[in-house]
Amino acid sequence: MTTTDDQSSQRDLRKAEWKVRTELAAAYRLVALFGWDDLVFTHLSARVPGPDHHFLINPYGLLFHEITASSLVKVDKDGQVVESGGLARVNPAGFTIHSAVHMGREDAGAVMHLHAPDGVAVSAHRDGLLPLSQTAMLCLNHLSYHDYEGVALNLDERERLIRDLGDKSMMMLRNHGVLTAGKDVPETFTYLYFLMKACEIQVKAQSCGPTCMPSEQAIQTTADQSQSLSSAAALTWPALVRLLDSKNPGYAV
Repeated sequence: MTTTDDQSSQRDLRKAEWKVRTELAAAYRLVALFGWDDLVFTHLSARVPGPDHHFLINPYGLLFHEITASSLVKVDKDGQVVESGGLARVNPAGFTIHSAVHMGREDAGAVMHLHAPDGVAVSAHRDGLLPLSQTAMLCLNHLSYHDYEGVALNLDERERLIRDLGDKSMMMLRNHGVLTAGKDVPETFTYLYFLMKACEIQVKAQSCGPTCMPSEQAIQTTADQSQSLSSAAALTWPALVRLLDSKNPGYAV
């Protein structure tokens, strides 16, 4: 490869990385906008385009509505900071969870983990997510479970977490919260929205008294229809960005 070709390739990678940075910063602010954040805790991450096993994650100490594209921290697969936007601290529990998925699932371009109350409540429910709504039924075939082992500081847990996730795009972290994984930020956030909305509906429905379960045929039909769920991102993400631009712009710097 000539020097010119190499320079062009580097420019393309930087441009691709900035796009991912902008999308991930937008996702952080959307989480805050929907009220799903937990002070400076929980994490969203994205794989950096290119040959290196690097990914982007929030600097530990910023609120989600403060995150910008340039403030995201680039870390390697061992959790070492490669590049920071000023604040180089990374939550070690975030590294454990996100590195497990990024390194165990080559198709996981982004990973999102929340402690939002409705998600935690359903994760702690004996029966987990129930088919109480169309939204939940669209999630069930994409969902797996991982039992709670304590604050995720033990790197040995990564093997069990990725085993339990399998090839699914959504996970209930029992007594802890929710997690989604997808090919990129828009797809992963779309999964997150569906899963959180399903949890919110379940908590409200069960607080009203006895619930009405759909038929097994309806559950299976909706499960079959959910195979195209990832395609919803093409519609939802541009709309979400327009919403964010009207409510909390400034993330793309």
